[in-house]
Amino acid sequence: MKETADYQHAKLRVEELRSQIAYHDHRYFVLDSPEISDAEYDQLMVALRALEERHPELITPDSPTQRVGGAPVETFGIVEHRHPLLSLSNAFSAEQLRAWHARASRLIERTDFAMVCEPKIDGLACALVYEDGALVTAATRGDGMRGENITVNVRTIRSVPANVSAQGGKSSKSKGASSLPVRFEVRGEIYMTKSGFERVNAERGEAGDPLFASPRNSAAGSVRQKDPRITAGRPLDAFWYQLGWSDDGVAPRTHWEVLSWLRDIGLKVNPNIKRFTSLDEVIAFCEGWVEKRESLDYEIDGIVIKVDDLGLQRQMGAVGREPRWAIAYKFPPTQATTLLRHIAVNVGRTGTLNPFAILEPVHVGGATVQMATLHNEDDIRRKDIRVGDTVIVQRAGDVIPQVVGPVLSKRPSGTRRFSMPKRCPSCKTEVVRNEGEAAYYCPNRQCPEQRTRLLEHFVGRGAMDIEGIGEQLARLLMSRGFVKDGADLYTLRDRREELIGIERLGAKSVDNVLANIEASKKRPLARVLVALGIRHVGGEVATALAQQFGGIDALMSATPEQIAELPGVGLVIGESVAEFSSRPENRDMVERMRAAGVNLVEERGPAREGPLSGLTFVVTGRLERLSRNEAESLIKAHGGAIGSSVTKKTDYLVAGADPGSKLAKAESLGTHVLDEAAFASLLAERGISV
Repeated sequence: MKETADYQHAKLRVEELRSQIAYHDHRYFVLDSPEISDAEYDQLMVALRALEERHPELITPDSPTQRVGGAPVETFGIVEHRHPLLSLSNAFSAEQLRAWHARASRLIERTDFAMVCEPKIDGLACALVYEDGALVTAATRGDGMRGENITVNVRTIRSVPANVSAQGGKSSKSKGASSLPVRFEVRGEIYMTKSGFERVNAERGEAGDPLFASPRNSAAGSVRQKDPRITAGRPLDAFWYQLGWSDDGVAPRTHWEVLSWLRDIGLKVNPNIKRFTSLDEVIAFCEGWVEKRESLDYEIDGIVIKVDDLGLQRQMGAVGREPRWAIAYKFPPTQATTLLRHIAVNVGRTGTLNPFAILEPVHVGGATVQMATLHNEDDIRRKDIRVGDTVIVQRAGDVIPQVVGPVLSKRPSGTRRFSMPKRCPSCKTEVVRNEGEAAYYCPNRQCPEQRTRLLEHFVGRGAMDIEGIGEQLARLLMSRGFVKDGADLYTLRDRREELIGIERLGAKSVDNVLANIEASKKRPLARVLVALGIRHVGGEVATALAQQFGGIDALMSATPEQIAELPGVGLVIGESVAEFSSRPENRDMVERMRAAGVNLVEERGPAREGPLSGLTFVVTGRLERLSRNEAESLIKAHGGAIGSSVTKKTDYLVAGADPGSKLAKAESLGTHVLDEAAFASLLAERGISV
């Protein structure tokens, strides 16, 4: 079609407006130095929208007008990360920072290396891929190797440029963009501002909607919305702090140069990042932010310290999924005092009775806390926590808030010591407590609360991951008699019309839930084993069992001793699996899942080979050169297995300072005990460097 003069003029004007808007977005969001008023900015957007409405063929996905979000997406795709997104080891004191610095110095045989300190944003890790200057993919960290594709939602965040260039903030089609790598990845953190979090919660409260728990959880939930228009309405922002990889065009020598380059091409970099050559300066910087963090409009839970020289980073490498060249200094847990109104008790999926505190709402560590864990009766009595006490509440990052203890000077008269109920709060069955265990149990396997909790567990992440069935819907399905266990979910398609009658469930919602139930049939066997709720069987144990037995029939026919032969499993887990398998109701549930087409087999993957293959280690106590996570990752990376407790199958106990009861158990069984030096010698003998 021949372009008219009006169309050509509109095309040029659209490109001009987009370039101006990108420039002013960069000034406002990245440089924090706007040149025009909000009203003037709005006029540019109005003009652009008007032209695009008149010429819809000119609308492109990276247009500023499209940041409000398009149509809802049905599912999130998976993005394979070209290079893993590593996690960080932690330091909680100046002494632990010095220990990390000493390990780093020994690795590179020098102490005069520079370090970069960055505020550790309490948000959602994200990786962006740009191609020819345009944003093409945004993905979550996921498991470090594979993440969720959240591109359509990240495009709605105004501080994330749809296009970057060597001139920064201007269209990638402008002069100079050719100096960018053809394709590259940057990594950073998406977060919700504190002020925005408070505003959103105020609006939700007025509308009668449930309040969000914290800015971090709100940010994570916002970028995983199926409707990007919801994401667009949330006060999200982002900082970028790493070049993941590039195909060509960028060859920085230091991390500091990377940060400067990110700023230059238009990406937002935290203004509080500093570079130091002295460890004492690093420690002073970290400790200084413990108090100053409250002055920021976003949550930080520590400081990340990185070796600046990228060549040294490559030389130092990583242990497991943690780089040796970086560490996170974590701030002390945030505490506050409030009134303990009541101690309530809920029933878990395995029948455990779990006491928890109901508190006068208090703001702790970036979130409003109304409930906190109390662990068990012994812990409550040891701390002498009583209803009516003013208590100290502690929260650190994503850790569940906990009651540290009472403020005895404020205790009112007439308080009573806590005792667990004699009967189950749900079914009124008399509770039991096994010898040597801290927990009380409801022995009734038909207890309504146990069954509901088990259903919630069945559909949760890490298990069958059936999106759309949360706590409320799980309880409704159970209470209305639609299901009595997870296997019954696969019969709900035949009751579609009845489901539509449940509160707040329309036809579209029901169809989405049914589709998600159908998709869950293809989950790997390890996820099915987790979903079944077998006591002591978490993700790692389930993976080992699935790979060893290859199918649920072989596993359910195995004796406790056969299961316990698996490295890192032990007889306690073996007896738990065998006890689960012996119960007729569980076998019936598995058969109904099989009849519905749920995957119950898994190909046995080859065991990881290495110099530690065939050996099982247990690591306990405090190590100096390595953290326990580092030691365990090193063992697994070279073929060894990690056990959670010392058994006859344990080959070595690696014991640091304060080893606890595991050392006594190892000595009673005649297990080889290695201190840190002996452990290092064993690794060196097998050609493993620490």
